[in-house]
Amino acid sequence: MSRAVLSALFSYWRRHLFQLGALIIGLALATALWAAVQAVNAQARASYAKAESYLAQAEQRSLRATTAPLRVADYVRLKRLGWKLSPVLQGRWRNSIQNLDIIGIDPLTSPQVPGPAPSSSAGGETPLLLALLQPPGAMIMHSETAGMFGSGYDAGFGHLQIIRSEAVPVGLAVVDISLASRLLGSAEQLTRLVLLEDVPLDREKLVQLPAHIQLASMAEAQVDPGSLTESFHLNLTAFGFLSFAVGLFIVQGMITLAMEQRRNMFRTLRCLGVPFVSLLGLLAVEMGVIAFISASIGLIIGHFIAIALLPGVSITLASLYGAQVEHGLSLRANWILSGLAMSFLGTALASAQSFYSLWKLPILLAPSTQARGQQLAGRYGAWALAGLALLAAGSIALMTYGGLLGGFVFLGGLMLGTALMLPFCLWQILHLGQSLARGALAQWLWADARAQLPGLSLALMALMLALATNIGVGTMVSSFRLTFSDWMDQRLSAELYVTAQDDDQGAALQIWLEGQGHRVLPIRSHELQRQSGPLRVYGVRDDATYRENWPMLEARDAVWDKIAMGAGLLVSEQLARRENLRLGDHLPLPDGWPGEILGIYSDYGNPQGQAITSLAKLLDNAPGAPNRRFGIRLPVEEVPDLINVLMQEFDLKRENLVQQSLVKSRSMAVFNQTFLVTDALKLLTLGVASFAIFTSLVSLWSQRLPQLGPVWAMGVSRRVLALLDIFRSLLMAALTALLALPLGLILSWALLDVINTEAFGWRLPMYMFPFDWLRLVLLALLAAFVAALIPAWHLFRLHPHELLKVFSSER
Repeated sequence: MSRAVLSALFSYWRRHLFQLGALIIGLALATALWAAVQAVNAQARASYAKAESYLAQAEQRSLRATTAPLRVADYVRLKRLGWKLSPVLQGRWRNSIQNLDIIGIDPLTSPQVPGPAPSSSAGGETPLLLALLQPPGAMIMHSETAGMFGSGYDAGFGHLQIIRSEAVPVGLAVVDISLASRLLGSAEQLTRLVLLEDVPLDREKLVQLPAHIQLASMAEAQVDPGSLTESFHLNLTAFGFLSFAVGLFIVQGMITLAMEQRRNMFRTLRCLGVPFVSLLGLLAVEMGVIAFISASIGLIIGHFIAIALLPGVSITLASLYGAQVEHGLSLRANWILSGLAMSFLGTALASAQSFYSLWKLPILLAPSTQARGQQLAGRYGAWALAGLALLAAGSIALMTYGGLLGGFVFLGGLMLGTALMLPFCLWQILHLGQSLARGALAQWLWADARAQLPGLSLALMALMLALATNIGVGTMVSSFRLTFSDWMDQRLSAELYVTAQDDDQGAALQIWLEGQGHRVLPIRSHELQRQSGPLRVYGVRDDATYRENWPMLEARDAVWDKIAMGAGLLVSEQLARRENLRLGDHLPLPDGWPGEILGIYSDYGNPQGQAITSLAKLLDNAPGAPNRRFGIRLPVEEVPDLINVLMQEFDLKRENLVQQSLVKSRSMAVFNQTFLVTDALKLLTLGVASFAIFTSLVSLWSQRLPQLGPVWAMGVSRRVLALLDIFRSLLMAALTALLALPLGLILSWALLDVINTEAFGWRLPMYMFPFDWLRLVLLALLAAFVAALIPAWHLFRLHPHELLKVFSSER
């Protein structure tokens, strides 16, 4: 019996292929967007885990400096006292091809790490140890990183050999420590000393440590990139879930329509003796088969979407957090199972209301579709009350918990609550329009729109959420772009930026430039190790460039005079928020460094803490700070000539001389690439919502004939009815877009003021972009117009005898 019942149930889909296609496509799209986000997140987390595992194997326990730099002399002294140590120097190497994280090790004493065994070498069969130790040296890096360097790199003092190894994380290079000191310009400093013996250290041993050195475990020594980027992945997951929810509106609409149209079939099956529980069970099997087919298609689509999104995500993570992600996407069980689970869960949620209605209502006395639509309209008030409750719950969570958790709960309550309130608001607006309308045809138009609202409510909810998301996220990105552009104009004030090959050339370059009458701004810094993480301190000259242009958020009176005297610090907004610092507070730093906070400045795109003091104060505490980078102030028209002179006089490469305009254009290119993922997800979400409107209008077409027949019989032509049908769709879309606008603005406020602040550490001002909103409204109207064309065309081409059939029996 079960096979026969299943055959009867599936026969409906064979006669309604469009509905079956819409159901499968809707669920497949929802699954694809969710699976794509999960695949990207899984790939990124796998890269983080690989990097952590590699570093954990290499480092074990180590000695680190706290209040003063760790120097080679400290290492020599401890070695003479019997400590078994291996030195490590780590830093960021800026070069003409790609900025890299460098780890310098002593190959003779460093712990054995599986990674450095090369999978291939560009320099023949030279053994790894000899390649690292013999001049000028070699770099071990991942094949993706090595692909940018080719067979080697000319470092100015020799051609460095490139050794490829898949065990080394992307964006990292392992070198001999002597080569690292040359590349990083840190001849006398070290980052840490790795303990080579895994034995407990007694008190007598620990007493030998200098006051500025302490023992640190691996967990204390490294900053987990996964914890830094978790907020980004949470944002991406939320976007994927929103896209999945929008796709479910299509699924629920198709399932509800199929259940309504099969009531006669259910009545017949019941009369033939099929138990009600068995019927529900077989319907669940039917939905399960469709969910599995849709999930399989969705996973395939999601895999290709993830491949397209992954390069943009990699650039975003690298530019905002300094975290590197491999570009190759791997098939992982976690995101595949997640996609399957979400597909089945979504199908269950979308069909729950229809199953509940079948369970509660007597099948032989079920009301008609029109009566059920009126019943549904009567529930709009209850939906609106539930929406208000969700809004209140989200607001309470934001005020109570705050942070990312409270922010996302608020956003969830806001989006779902307003979606539930939409049908009630539209019902009231349409009722008001009907009461104000003059003329029978105008009143019928408003009444007809109300009659169709139950069948379109889910699609309109999807459209409102998609529009609000596009408005909110678009306003956030545009505000960020405008703020970032203004910030670059303030930060990048010098007309030319020069990087010398070493400190000696830097000193000679500075003397020559000042002798030519140019204003030279040295860019010198020193990294301090603190328990809360590394802090990079910059020293600046007392120059009008900083006084007039630096992007200050808060500052004491005469702040630059005090900075010039070395009486305090300027700190970045990220550092101030992370450590809850305010003007006048003292930042705990080693002796000799100024600690009073005199100002807070914006530093977008930098995940690490940063501070500024006078150049003299920096050199008093860190005389060995690299002296290779300079900003030069001069008339713009003189920049090309100066570049040519510097290349000839100092044998500088062209990439070591960067014009201000080029820096800004490159920065904006990185910025735009960063938000390509967001733009793609916005368009996909809006596309899914538009498809939901299309499927709803096409599916409801056959049910509208009983309402259109009498109007046609009273003298309204099919052409006018078709035009009115298009106008009704445009009216519903326009009302939805107008209601989505305030929701989108509240969403943008939450993203800028709550989510963005917690995720990245900086707060952005909110700007208004009415022309962007108008473009989105026009796009929504275009989507509604295209969706209404096919039903309107069918109506225009409909033969009169089809409309006359309306009167052939009682309806």
